Amino acid sequence: MLSNTCKYAVRSVIYLAIHQEEGKKIGIKQISSDLEIPTPFLGKILQTLAKQKILSSNKGPHGGFSLAVDPEELTLLDIVKIIDGMDIFETCLIGMNSCKAADSNSKPCSVHDQFSDIRKQLYNLFKNETFANIVNKVGEKEDYYLL
Repeated sequence: MLSNTCKYAVRSVIYLAIHQEEGKKIGIKQISSDLEIPTPFLGKILQTLAKQKILSSNKGPHGGFSLAVDPEELTLLDIVKIIDGMDIFETCLIGMNSCKAADSNSKPCSVHDQFSDIRKQLYNLFKNETFANIVNKVGEKEDYYLL
């Protein structure tokens, strides 16, 4: 449902929220190693989040990344919007062009009504699930690395 890029972004934000300390930056190599995500790929993801002011980044020997947004205020939806966009909440489950416009008297696909309810539930989950809440559920930090 979510792209690998989006999953990596979410995992990275969780990682940074777990390790958040005032003024502490974590280097990309450390994040990449701990999460087992290729460094160049992770770099692009983290830079995208930094450009959107979700992360703070500094270059240099003491540089790295940290959260720029309070985890209490940051939701899964914020990350999904940036990385994957809103298509997951708007497009047809089976890919019919007419289904997206079903609200404007087009013929919806055969699963439109059922998926519409699921899409709304998914949207509400992503909109209401904060990273602070996720971190509280993670438990031991070591458990998180096994994702």
